[in-house]
Amino acid sequence: MKKTLLGAVAGMAVMAGMAQAQEITVGYFLEWPMPFQYAKAEGMYEEAMGVDINWVSFDTGTAMSAAMASGDVHLSVSQGVPPFVVAVSAGQDLQILDVAVSYADNDNCVVAEALEIDKDSAGELAGKKVAVPLGTAAHYGFVKQMNHFGVDISSMEVVDMAPPDGAAAIAQGSVDMACGWGGSLRRMKEHGNVLLTGAEKEDLGILVFDVTSGPAGWVAENSDIVSQFLAVTAEANAMWADEANHEKMLPVIAKDAGMDEDATMATISTFVFPTVEDQLTEKWLGGGAQEFMKGVADVFVEAGSIDAALDSYAENVNTGPLEAANGM
Repeated sequence: MKKTLLGAVAGMAVMAGMAQAQEITVGYFLEWPMPFQYAKAEGMYEEAMGVDINWVSFDTGTAMSAAMASGDVHLSVSQGVPPFVVAVSAGQDLQILDVAVSYADNDNCVVAEALEIDKDSAGELAGKKVAVPLGTAAHYGFVKQMNHFGVDISSMEVVDMAPPDGAAAIAQGSVDMACGWGGSLRRMKEHGNVLLTGAEKEDLGILVFDVTSGPAGWVAENSDIVSQFLAVTAEANAMWADEANHEKMLPVIAKDAGMDEDATMATISTFVFPTVEDQLTEKWLGGGAQEFMKGVADVFVEAGSIDAALDSYAENVNTGPLEAANGM
């Protein structure tokens, strides 16, 4: 009887899991090419997970947070750490599930070429107008760079603009500097120059990486689905790591990202996609990410962007599903 009851409970659990797994909604960015988009376009996620996936594109990580807060989105791929930190510092119960991508040259600020300002004359940015997507990785990088150059941000006119709008603004000459990433950053560079390279930013401790994130409650109820999702992502990353697959993957990724193949290759070549093993090390989810989030939060508090930081962000990292994915 005991075995029968246990079998019945297990069967009910499987049925409940199947009931929960009919469809999920996943957020991602256009013009931000990544290997997962090959798996997305080829139906690899649905095949492995046995669920329908509704993919929704976003302009910013803050919009992703809002969509996850409302329950409209269950997972977000490549959400920037700063918008994640802003959300959880305000009380939103989100969790980091993996390191989606590490990058430094694809998130930056561009100074209008007419100003002829570079890192040696960055102090001249005081009083200038800048387009910044607030609460994002670009915002964090902007704050850290201005602090490095000794520019008082309170003297500047900071306008909250999504990267595509910032790119248009600097092209029109309506802002002196604009910050963003991906395709928008490439368009910004057509009208100006960066102050620091990616390597120079990293030397200052300005790390730039995105994560896959999700609401803690939903993740807890659907941990198997999350693990399967992360496993497919890891498979796509491993495929891209083998250059022999580039010829077949690049056109698919480019089309899904809404980019031409040359621009896609130029962007994705500067990205690093850590393996699952790497992600679980101290550098990343074994402690480094938690410490970095605290640093981001403290900078945002100092800048007046958020009211307060959490004492620790350890509870906002959940490596369980990724560890399970590692064995799939």
